[in-house]
Amino acid sequence: MNHLRTTNTSNETLRTMATTLASTDATVLARLRQTKIVPVIVINDAEDAVPLAAALTEGGLACAEVTFRTKAAGEALRRICAENPDMLAGAGTVLTPQQAADAKAAGAHFIVAPGFSPAVVDYCLEHDIPVYPGVCTPTDVEAALAKGLKTLKFFPAEPAGGVNYLKAISAPYNMVEFMPTGGINASNIGAYLAMKNVVACGGSWMAPNDWIAAKAFDRIREATRQAVEVVR
Repeated sequence: MNHLRTTNTSNETLRTMATTLASTDATVLARLRQTKIVPVIVINDAEDAVPLAAALTEGGLACAEVTFRTKAAGEALRRICAENPDMLAGAGTVLTPQQAADAKAAGAHFIVAPGFSPAVVDYCLEHDIPVYPGVCTPTDVEAALAKGLKTLKFFPAEPAGGVNYLKAISAPYNMVEFMPTGGINASNIGAYLAMKNVVACGGSWMAPNDWIAAKAFDRIREATRQAVEVVR
């Protein structure tokens, strides 16, 4: 599809696009700062999407990152956005511009990627979708800055070195904020959120894959309530 081809758009043009996107991005970031936790969810059956969204919302987290790791992800995201419009719903594990387009069509409020893909970033900037690509090194951070992005996913947070590593690589970049994800749970999230440059943390401990598959929505609701209490 022609509109999904990687273009030769200059970095200067993309930085201008990023500035145009800033107002929408600011709204999403305000919600993320308020929520503090982004449930990272994997849905294999789209029928689970709406009750899962309800469980998270009733537990106190009206936010979710639906990972595009399954065939049901796009439809699951569409159902969440249609049935629970007050939820801040994003798409995660977005690896290609086509997946970004599918997420946009499903109603995604934001897009998250595990790494820094110029093609995905360019598509999101060109279509006014807040995007938070994954970074793990200073080189990654500078590639994102060249595109005008200043809020980035730090992934994989714990395997990469955790809070101490994030403090080290972020020190030269006081204009950048991070959303750590990967190995984060109730016992270590507080250390991340104590950092001034951390917006929110992604985690799946309140809604792990096997609970979702088992339709254990009451259990997810209670675990979400406990997660909210932890970050308070």
